Amino acid sequence: MSRRCELTGKGPMVGNNSSHANNKTRRRYLPNLNDVTLQSETLNRGIKLRISASALRSVDHRGGLDAFLAKAKDDELSASALKVKKEIAKAQAATAA
Repeated sequence: MSRRCELTGKGPMVGNNSSHANNKTRRRYLPNLNDVTLQSETLNRGIKLRISASALRSVDHRGGLDAFLAKAKDDELSASALKVKKEIAKAQAATAA
């Protein structure tokens, strides 16, 4: 399983550990990923995603999963999140028409 946020595309970064003697060794900074189930108001069901804690706060700030995905860029989303985005757009278009 890749360590990448499904909504923001946030992934591991690299840097150095620095000892007291100032020796440098390479290390990875991993994103704070959580398995969550977010509710879609349009689809009336939960969607399981692996997202970062900062993405979870962004989803709450934007007013839910549907609003977040509507504004999200397609190249940042994972394949499963992009599929959900298209489902939501299709359902919203059907209710509007």
